Amino acid sequence: MLTTLSRSFLELRNDRRGVTALEYGLLAALIAIALISALTAFSGKVQNLFNGVGNTVNNVVTS
Repeated sequence: MLTTLSRSFLELRNDRRGVTALEYGLLAALIAIALISALTAFSGKVQNLFNGVGNTVNNVVTS
């Protein structure tokens, strides 16, 4: 029983498939954090850009 348990433990310890999945998960989380940070930082500039375009189109249409 003890040898079976220790053999199972050694097999689990040497299995690296979960590590790769964890690395991909961490990478995806870092990309998501970077994307959210960038969108938050530039949201005011993008909003001003669209407001300017909207105002220009509105002025052209009403004149």
